[in-house]
Amino acid sequence: MDSYITGIGRKIRTIRKEKQLFASDIAKKANVSNGLISRIENGRTVPSLPVLFAIIQALDVQPGDFFSDVSEETEGNYVVIRSDDYTVIEKEIEAEGFGYLNIFGRQFTSTGCEFVLLTLRDGCQRDVVETDAFEFKYIVHGSCTYQIGEDLVDLGPGDSLFFDGRIPHVPFNTSGADCVMLVVYFFTE
Repeated sequence: MDSYITGIGRKIRTIRKEKQLFASDIAKKANVSNGLISRIENGRTVPSLPVLFAIIQALDVQPGDFFSDVSEETEGNYVVIRSDDYTVIEKEIEAEGFGYLNIFGRQFTSTGCEFVLLTLRDGCQRDVVETDAFEFKYIVHGSCTYQIGEDLVDLGPGDSLFFDGRIPHVPFNTSGADCVMLVVYFFTE
């Protein structure tokens, strides 16, 4: 069942990109949030039937055509994700200097998770955000500072950070070089 869900999300993303639409375009037409479209496309959230059909309508495709080739993937003892299957996560314009690359997203029963490589360019900027996930960060190279609530946490290569994403937070990088981190979002119902 989980692989059908990721297949639906992947199909939404494929059609959206083929039609050269942004997630915000679909969200507006379907009367849902941009974040919900992202979570559905990445297999982290199961849309209700009314929401799914609103998205299909926003994509301007017939439901029969949409579901014609959505199939369950073969389940095995492991999952291989090839680098050309990684997808760029489109964020709002306010996230200048932030490069998100989704390397693995999966719904596991009631918990969804998403693995992202985040590149923080030197001088990157964005407003403080909140997410509906617990977040784990691992600094691959470079350094940055995270503001979590009122606290500032300096991180360097090999450092890890775990926190509740509902706390307002934002990373910033003034190190003079890019910072690359592995980010794991743990979504719960």
